[in-house]
Amino acid sequence: MKMAINALRALTFALALAVLGQAAPVAAQQAPNPTAQSVKEEQLLNALRGGDAVAGRITIPDRTAASLIQPEGKSFRDFHQGSLWLIGGVSILGMLALLVAFYGTRGRITIDAGFSGRTVTRFGGFERFVHWLTAGCFVILALSGLNLTFGKALVAPVFGDAAFAALAGWGKIAHNYLSFPFMLGVALMFLVWVKDNIPSKLDVEWLKAGGGILKKGQHPPAPRFNAGQKAIFWIVIIGGVAMSISGWYLLFPFESGHTVGDQQFWLNVHAVVAMIFIAVMLAHAYIGSVGMEGAFDAMGSGEVDENWAKEHHSLWLAKEKQRAGATPPNAVPAE
Repeated sequence: MKMAINALRALTFALALAVLGQAAPVAAQQAPNPTAQSVKEEQLLNALRGGDAVAGRITIPDRTAASLIQPEGKSFRDFHQGSLWLIGGVSILGMLALLVAFYGTRGRITIDAGFSGRTVTRFGGFERFVHWLTAGCFVILALSGLNLTFGKALVAPVFGDAAFAALAGWGKIAHNYLSFPFMLGVALMFLVWVKDNIPSKLDVEWLKAGGGILKKGQHPPAPRFNAGQKAIFWIVIIGGVAMSISGWYLLFPFESGHTVGDQQFWLNVHAVVAMIFIAVMLAHAYIGSVGMEGAFDAMGSGEVDENWAKEHHSLWLAKEKQRAGATPPNAVPAE
Protein backbone atom coordinates (compact mmCIF):
# COMPACT_ATOMS: atom_id res chain seq x y z
CA MET A 1 0.00 0.00 0.00
CA LYS A 2 2.76 2.36 0.91
CA MET A 3 4.54 1.60 -2.33
CA ALA A 4 1.40 2.40 -4.32
CA ILE A 5 1.05 5.81 -2.61
CA ASN A 6 4.67 6.67 -3.36
CA ALA A 7 4.23 5.68 -7.00
CA LEU A 8 1.12 7.88 -7.28
CA ARG A 9 3.01 10.85 -5.85
CA ALA A 10 5.86 10.34 -8.29
CA LEU A 11 3.43 10.16 -11.21
CA THR A 12 1.66 13.35 -10.10
CA PHE A 13 4.98 15.18 -9.76
CA ALA A 14 6.05 14.04 -13.23
CA LEU A 15 2.78 15.21 -14.78
CA ALA A 16 3.17 18.62 -13.09
CA LEU A 17 6.66 19.01 -14.47
CA ALA A 18 5.42 18.12 -17.94
CA VAL A 19 2.60 20.68 -17.82
CA LEU A 20 4.91 23.42 -16.60
CA GLY A 21 7.45 22.56 -19.25
CA GLN A 22 4.87 22.94 -22.01
CA ALA A 23 3.35 26.19 -20.61
CA ALA A 24 6.62 27.98 -19.98
CA PRO A 25 7.51 28.60 -23.66
CA VAL A 26 3.97 29.82 -24.37
CA ALA A 27 4.07 32.18 -21.40
CA ALA A 28 7.50 33.38 -22.48
CA GLN A 29 6.22 34.10 -25.98
CA GLN A 30 3.17 36.06 -24.71
CA ALA A 31 4.95 38.08 -22.04
CA PRO A 32 5.00 41.77 -23.08
CA ASN A 33 8.31 43.50 -23.72
CA PRO A 34 7.92 47.14 -22.65
CA THR A 35 10.86 48.30 -24.79
CA ALA A 36 10.32 46.24 -27.94
CA GLN A 37 9.45 48.35 -31.03
CA SER A 38 8.63 51.40 -28.88
CA VAL A 39 10.19 54.77 -28.21
CA LYS A 40 11.51 55.32 -24.73
CA GLU A 41 10.69 58.52 -22.88
CA GLU A 42 14.38 59.42 -22.82
CA GLN A 43 14.51 59.24 -26.62
CA LEU A 44 11.50 61.57 -26.92
CA LEU A 45 13.03 64.07 -24.52
CA ASN A 46 16.37 64.01 -26.33
CA ALA A 47 14.63 64.53 -29.66
CA LEU A 48 12.67 67.45 -28.25
CA ARG A 49 15.79 69.05 -26.78
CA GLY A 50 17.63 68.62 -30.05
CA GLY A 51 14.84 70.17 -32.10
CA ASP A 52 14.10 66.95 -33.99
CA ALA A 53 10.64 65.97 -35.12
CA VAL A 54 9.33 62.61 -33.92
CA ALA A 55 6.82 60.76 -36.09
CA GLY A 56 4.86 57.57 -35.63
CA ARG A 57 3.20 55.09 -37.98
CA ILE A 58 -0.35 55.70 -39.20
CA THR A 59 -2.74 54.07 -41.64
CA ILE A 60 -5.06 57.04 -42.32
CA PRO A 61 -4.58 59.25 -45.42
CA ASP A 62 -3.67 62.40 -43.44
CA ARG A 63 0.10 62.06 -43.16
CA THR A 64 0.33 65.06 -40.82
CA ALA A 65 -1.29 62.94 -38.10
CA ALA A 66 1.93 60.90 -37.86
CA SER A 67 3.70 63.79 -36.16
CA LEU A 68 4.13 63.11 -32.46
CA ILE A 69 6.45 65.98 -31.64
CA GLN A 70 6.73 69.14 -33.73
CA PRO A 71 9.55 71.32 -32.37
CA GLU A 72 8.13 74.40 -34.10
CA GLY A 73 4.99 74.00 -31.99
CA LYS A 74 6.86 75.02 -28.85
CA SER A 75 8.23 78.13 -30.56
CA PHE A 76 4.74 78.90 -31.87
CA ARG A 77 3.23 78.60 -28.38
CA ASP A 78 5.99 80.69 -26.80
CA PHE A 79 5.46 83.41 -29.42
CA HIS A 80 1.70 83.61 -28.84
CA GLN A 81 2.06 83.55 -25.07
CA GLY A 82 4.99 85.95 -24.92
CA SER A 83 6.14 88.03 -27.88
CA LEU A 84 2.62 88.59 -29.26
CA TRP A 85 1.50 89.95 -25.91
CA LEU A 86 4.40 92.40 -26.00
CA ILE A 87 3.61 93.48 -29.57
CA GLY A 88 -0.08 93.89 -28.76
CA GLY A 89 0.55 95.73 -25.53
CA VAL A 90 3.07 98.17 -27.00
CA SER A 91 1.03 98.91 -30.12
CA ILE A 92 -2.52 99.06 -28.74
CA LEU A 93 -1.94 100.34 -25.20
CA GLY A 94 0.83 102.60 -26.47
CA MET A 95 -1.53 104.14 -29.04
CA LEU A 96 -4.23 104.66 -26.41
CA ALA A 97 -1.69 106.38 -24.15
CA LEU A 98 -0.57 108.66 -27.00
CA LEU A 99 -4.16 109.61 -27.83
CA VAL A 100 -4.95 110.40 -24.20
CA ALA A 101 -1.78 112.50 -23.94
CA PHE A 102 -2.57 114.30 -27.21
CA TYR A 103 -6.12 115.06 -26.10
CA GLY A 104 -4.84 116.28 -22.75
CA THR A 105 -2.35 118.71 -24.32
CA ARG A 106 -4.04 119.77 -27.58
CA GLY A 107 -7.66 119.17 -26.73
CA ARG A 108 -10.32 118.77 -29.36
CA ILE A 109 -9.47 120.22 -32.77
CA THR A 110 -12.25 122.73 -33.29
CA ILE A 111 -13.32 124.74 -36.33
CA ASP A 112 -11.45 128.05 -35.93
CA ALA A 113 -14.12 130.12 -37.69
CA GLY A 114 -17.01 128.20 -36.18
CA PHE A 115 -19.85 126.55 -38.06
CA SER A 116 -21.00 128.53 -41.10
CA GLY A 117 -24.37 126.86 -41.41
CA ARG A 118 -23.62 125.95 -45.03
CA THR A 119 -22.71 122.40 -45.95
CA VAL A 120 -21.08 120.64 -48.85
CA THR A 121 -21.37 116.98 -49.78
CA ARG A 122 -18.25 115.13 -48.68
CA PHE A 123 -19.22 111.49 -49.30
CA GLY A 124 -22.12 109.96 -51.18
CA GLY A 125 -24.34 107.15 -49.95
CA PHE A 126 -22.38 104.35 -51.61
CA GLU A 127 -19.07 105.63 -50.26
CA ARG A 128 -20.48 105.73 -46.74
CA PHE A 129 -21.88 102.22 -47.17
CA VAL A 130 -18.45 100.90 -48.19
CA HIS A 131 -16.84 102.64 -45.22
CA TRP A 132 -19.29 101.36 -42.61
CA LEU A 133 -19.40 97.86 -44.09
CA THR A 134 -15.64 97.58 -43.71
CA ALA A 135 -15.50 99.41 -40.38
CA GLY A 136 -18.35 97.43 -38.81
CA CYS A 137 -16.82 94.10 -39.79
CA PHE A 138 -13.41 95.26 -38.61
CA VAL A 139 -14.68 96.13 -35.13
CA ILE A 140 -16.19 92.67 -34.61
CA LEU A 141 -13.18 90.94 -36.16
CA ALA A 142 -10.84 92.93 -33.91
CA LEU A 143 -12.78 92.26 -30.69
CA SER A 144 -13.21 88.55 -31.40
CA GLY A 145 -9.55 88.22 -32.36
CA LEU A 146 -8.38 90.04 -29.24
CA ASN A 147 -10.58 87.76 -27.14
CA LEU A 148 -8.98 84.66 -28.65
CA THR A 149 -5.53 86.09 -27.94
CA PHE A 150 -5.96 87.67 -24.52
CA GLY A 151 -9.35 86.46 -23.30
CA LYS A 152 -8.15 83.43 -21.36
CA ALA A 153 -5.97 85.63 -19.19
CA LEU A 154 -8.14 88.78 -19.07
CA VAL A 155 -11.78 87.77 -19.62
CA ALA A 156 -12.01 84.33 -18.03
CA PRO A 157 -10.77 85.40 -14.54
CA VAL A 158 -13.38 88.18 -14.42
CA PHE A 159 -16.46 86.58 -16.03
CA GLY A 160 -15.65 82.90 -15.57
CA ASP A 161 -14.55 80.09 -17.83
CA ALA A 162 -18.05 79.32 -19.10
CA ALA A 163 -18.66 82.91 -20.20
CA PHE A 164 -15.27 83.07 -21.87
CA ALA A 165 -15.87 79.77 -23.68
CA ALA A 166 -19.26 80.95 -24.96
CA LEU A 167 -17.84 84.31 -26.03
CA ALA A 168 -14.90 82.66 -27.76
CA GLY A 169 -17.14 80.17 -29.54
CA TRP A 170 -19.58 82.75 -30.91
CA GLY A 171 -16.71 85.12 -31.61
CA LYS A 172 -14.99 82.51 -33.73
CA ILE A 173 -18.14 81.99 -35.80
CA ALA A 174 -18.54 85.74 -36.30
CA HIS A 175 -14.84 86.05 -37.11
CA ASN A 176 -15.03 83.38 -39.79
CA TYR A 177 -18.15 84.64 -41.55
CA LEU A 178 -17.57 88.41 -41.29
CA SER A 179 -14.15 88.00 -42.88
CA PHE A 180 -15.83 87.74 -46.29
CA PRO A 181 -17.71 91.10 -46.23
CA PHE A 182 -14.57 92.66 -44.77
CA MET A 183 -12.54 91.48 -47.75
CA LEU A 184 -15.25 92.80 -50.07
CA GLY A 185 -15.16 96.16 -48.29
CA VAL A 186 -11.39 96.46 -48.65
CA ALA A 187 -11.63 95.71 -52.37
CA LEU A 188 -14.41 98.28 -52.84
CA MET A 189 -12.46 100.90 -50.89
CA PHE A 190 -9.52 100.48 -53.23
CA LEU A 191 -11.68 100.83 -56.33
CA VAL A 192 -13.62 103.84 -55.03
CA TRP A 193 -10.83 105.92 -53.46
CA VAL A 194 -7.50 104.95 -55.00
CA LYS A 195 -7.67 107.81 -57.52
CA ASP A 196 -7.82 110.35 -54.66
CA ASN A 197 -5.04 108.75 -52.60
CA ILE A 198 -2.07 108.94 -54.94
CA PRO A 199 0.81 110.66 -53.06
CA SER A 200 1.85 114.10 -54.30
CA LYS A 201 4.18 116.99 -53.40
CA LEU A 202 1.37 118.63 -51.45
CA ASP A 203 1.56 115.77 -48.98
CA VAL A 204 5.13 116.71 -48.09
CA GLU A 205 4.09 120.28 -47.28
CA TRP A 206 1.15 119.00 -45.27
CA LEU A 207 3.42 116.81 -43.20
CA LYS A 208 5.89 119.65 -42.63
CA ALA A 209 3.05 121.72 -41.21
CA GLY A 210 1.96 118.88 -38.94
CA GLY A 211 -1.34 118.65 -40.77
CA GLY A 212 -2.53 121.81 -39.03
CA ILE A 213 -3.52 119.84 -35.95
CA LEU A 214 -0.54 120.61 -33.74
CA LYS A 215 -1.16 124.34 -33.52
CA LYS A 216 -4.44 126.17 -33.81
CA GLY A 217 -4.97 128.33 -36.88
CA GLN A 218 -2.35 126.62 -39.09
CA HIS A 219 -4.09 124.64 -41.80
CA PRO A 220 -2.03 123.68 -44.88
CA PRO A 221 -3.90 123.36 -48.19
CA ALA A 222 -5.05 119.86 -49.00
CA PRO A 223 -7.10 118.13 -51.71
CA ARG A 224 -9.94 115.69 -51.01
CA PHE A 225 -7.64 113.50 -48.88
CA ASN A 226 -4.65 114.91 -47.02
CA ALA A 227 -1.39 113.05 -46.33
CA GLY A 228 -2.66 111.62 -43.06
CA GLN A 229 -5.80 110.24 -44.67
CA LYS A 230 -3.78 108.84 -47.54
CA ALA A 231 -1.55 107.04 -45.06
CA ILE A 232 -4.63 105.56 -43.38
CA PHE A 233 -5.98 104.50 -46.77
CA TRP A 234 -2.85 102.63 -47.76
CA ILE A 235 -2.52 101.04 -44.32
CA VAL A 236 -6.10 99.79 -44.66
CA ILE A 237 -5.44 98.44 -48.15
CA ILE A 238 -2.07 96.82 -47.43
CA GLY A 239 -3.10 95.62 -43.98
CA GLY A 240 -6.46 94.42 -45.30
CA VAL A 241 -4.77 92.42 -48.07
CA ALA A 242 -2.32 90.89 -45.59
CA MET A 243 -5.16 89.99 -43.23
CA SER A 244 -7.23 88.58 -46.10
CA ILE A 245 -4.47 86.39 -47.53
CA SER A 246 -3.38 85.04 -44.14
CA GLY A 247 -7.00 84.65 -43.05
CA TRP A 248 -7.86 82.72 -46.20
CA TYR A 249 -5.16 80.14 -45.44
CA LEU A 250 -6.52 79.85 -41.90
CA LEU A 251 -10.11 79.42 -43.11
CA PHE A 252 -9.10 76.69 -45.55
CA PRO A 253 -5.97 75.26 -43.90
CA PHE A 254 -5.18 72.21 -46.00
CA GLU A 255 -6.93 72.90 -49.30
CA SER A 256 -3.63 73.70 -51.02
CA GLY A 257 -1.53 71.03 -49.34
CA HIS A 258 -0.15 73.29 -46.62
CA THR A 259 1.39 71.77 -43.52
CA VAL A 260 0.91 72.58 -39.86
CA GLY A 261 4.08 74.68 -40.05
CA ASP A 262 2.53 76.75 -42.86
CA GLN A 263 -0.55 77.38 -40.75
CA GLN A 264 1.58 78.52 -37.84
CA PHE A 265 3.39 80.95 -40.13
CA TRP A 266 0.17 82.46 -41.49
CA LEU A 267 -1.35 82.68 -38.02
CA ASN A 268 1.72 84.60 -36.81
CA VAL A 269 1.39 86.99 -39.76
CA HIS A 270 -2.33 87.37 -39.10
CA ALA A 271 -1.80 88.12 -35.42
CA VAL A 272 1.05 90.63 -35.78
CA VAL A 273 -0.63 92.58 -38.60
CA ALA A 274 -3.87 92.61 -36.59
CA MET A 275 -2.21 94.23 -33.56
CA ILE A 276 -0.68 97.01 -35.65
CA PHE A 277 -3.88 97.38 -37.67
CA ILE A 278 -6.00 97.81 -34.53
CA ALA A 279 -3.61 100.42 -33.12
CA VAL A 280 -3.74 102.51 -36.31
CA MET A 281 -7.54 102.26 -36.50
CA LEU A 282 -7.79 103.56 -32.93
CA ALA A 283 -6.06 106.75 -34.07
CA HIS A 284 -8.31 106.96 -37.13
CA ALA A 285 -11.45 106.51 -35.03
CA TYR A 286 -10.25 109.13 -32.54
CA ILE A 287 -9.67 111.81 -35.19
CA GLY A 288 -12.94 110.97 -36.92
CA SER A 289 -15.02 111.32 -33.74
CA VAL A 290 -14.09 113.09 -30.50
CA GLY A 291 -10.71 114.30 -31.74
CA MET A 292 -11.89 116.70 -34.44
CA GLU A 293 -15.02 118.82 -34.48
CA GLY A 294 -17.20 118.25 -37.54
CA ALA A 295 -15.19 115.27 -38.81
CA PHE A 296 -17.80 112.61 -38.02
CA ASP A 297 -20.36 114.34 -40.24
CA ALA A 298 -18.34 113.32 -43.28
CA MET A 299 -19.20 109.64 -42.73
CA GLY A 300 -22.37 110.32 -40.77
CA SER A 301 -24.65 112.38 -42.95
CA GLY A 302 -22.09 112.83 -45.72
CA GLU A 303 -22.39 116.63 -45.40
CA VAL A 304 -19.65 118.76 -43.81
CA ASP A 305 -19.64 122.41 -42.85
CA GLU A 306 -17.98 124.73 -45.36
CA ASN A 307 -15.69 126.22 -42.74
CA TRP A 308 -14.51 122.75 -41.76
CA ALA A 309 -13.85 121.90 -45.40
CA LYS A 310 -12.08 125.24 -45.94
CA GLU A 311 -9.71 124.65 -43.03
CA HIS A 312 -8.90 120.99 -43.67
CA HIS A 313 -9.46 120.50 -47.42
CA SER A 314 -9.33 123.94 -49.01
CA LEU A 315 -8.25 122.74 -52.45
CA TRP A 316 -11.04 120.20 -52.59
CA LEU A 317 -13.62 122.78 -51.45
CA ALA A 318 -12.48 125.22 -54.14
CA LYS A 319 -12.88 122.53 -56.78
CA GLU A 320 -16.35 121.62 -55.49
CA LYS A 321 -17.45 125.27 -55.58
CA GLN A 322 -16.05 125.67 -59.07
CA ARG A 323 -17.95 122.58 -60.18
CA ALA A 324 -21.17 123.88 -58.62
CA GLY A 325 -20.64 127.32 -60.20
CA ALA A 326 -20.19 125.76 -63.63
CA THR A 327 -23.89 124.87 -63.74
CA PRO A 328 -25.72 127.39 -66.00
CA PRO A 329 -27.92 129.71 -63.92
CA ASN A 330 -30.91 129.13 -66.16
CA ALA A 331 -30.67 125.35 -65.98
CA VAL A 332 -33.95 123.62 -65.22
CA PRO A 333 -33.75 120.55 -62.98
CA ALA A 334 -35.04 117.31 -64.46
CA GLU A 335 -38.47 116.22 -63.28
